Amino acid sequence: MKTPKSVTSYQLPVTRYGIKDLNPLFVKNKQKDRSFIRRLLSILLVLLLAVLWVLLDARPALAQRTKINYSYAQLEDKDFSHQDLVGSVFAAANMKGINFESSDLSNSILTEGVLLGANLTNANLSNALIDRVTLDFADLTNAIFVDAIATRTRFYDTKIEGADFSGAVLDRYQVNLLCDRAEGINPVTGVSTKDSLGCQ
Repeated sequence: MKTPKSVTSYQLPVTRYGIKDLNPLFVKNKQKDRSFIRRLLSILLVLLLAVLWVLLDARPALAQRTKINYSYAQLEDKDFSHQDLVGSVFAAANMKGINFESSDLSNSILTEGVLLGANLTNANLSNALIDRVTLDFADLTNAIFVDAIATRTRFYDTKIEGADFSGAVLDRYQVNLLCDRAEGINPVTGVSTKDSLGCQ
């Protein structure tokens, strides 16, 4: 039986990327691939930043067209009738005698606003935030308050004929006061004011 010849082991030089390739052409191609990937990633990053810039730049302009912010404004006796005011903000504004007749104020914010003697005839205040608002002597004839939040809001001597308060959040004592004056049916929703308030 023959004794096997001793095997001589050759150690290839090692770099941080693994075994160093002895073929310089392979190394050159690998460097080209890396350079191409870097350029591709740079282009993609620039494109992504450009798209984000366009989107972020366009958003404020869109918001200005669809929302109005009149927080703390002096709007006494102003005419806002027959307007699309969806999502508008009138927080803590002085709106004595303001005219919102037939305006769409759904999803709007009127928190702490003063609407003393305001005209809200046929106005839509669905899902509106009207907490701590003064609506004394206001005209709410045929107004829609469906799912509105009106806690701590005053309705003294307010006209509510045909107003729809279905699903609205109101203070119990205010509901009792409103039920004394509740009459009529809302022409849009077909719901009677008494039923919408849950009057007995």
